[in-house]
Amino acid sequence: MSDVKFLSLPLTKESMKDLKVGDMVKLSGDMLVFRDAGHKRLYQSILDGKQAFEYKGETIYFMGPCPAREGEAIGSAGPTTSCRMDKYTPYMLDHGLSAQIGKGKRDKDCIQAFKRNGCVYFAAIGGAGAIYSKSIVKAEVLYFEDLGTEAVRRISVKDFPVVVAIDSFGNDIYEGK
Repeated sequence: MSDVKFLSLPLTKESMKDLKVGDMVKLSGDMLVFRDAGHKRLYQSILDGKQAFEYKGETIYFMGPCPAREGEAIGSAGPTTSCRMDKYTPYMLDHGLSAQIGKGKRDKDCIQAFKRNGCVYFAAIGGAGAIYSKSIVKAEVLYFEDLGTEAVRRISVKDFPVVVAIDSFGNDIYEGK
């Protein structure tokens, strides 16, 4: 098991090259939050030639937050299953997305896209939403507010704990490589 690596967002290609499958990382900075409906709507806007917003250089966390309690930035903030976003991932990585955070395996096209673009996929622990919410210091809806919990948000995090599940060389923790 490796030591914890502390990284600031946005990630650089150089910092991602230094990450290996199984590395424990704590992220600090800003990231986007997406789920299925937000991805679908962004992707459709791209296909329509009217891209809703820029995601280049961003890290996307697949999460649907619970409402915040008084005095908190956000409610429970655990990861959602990433494979539902696999159909959008290669395109987004090929067009500048830096990293994704979620839970579960990714398909072979996604793994190749992470490798081709020198990007990483981080795993967050399912069922640990209350713990993750403590690392989130700010949350705001940016786009598609009508989607409710699936609206696109920007969150600011401090020492957000993740594990490298697919590194920039295409090694995959779920395949034991």
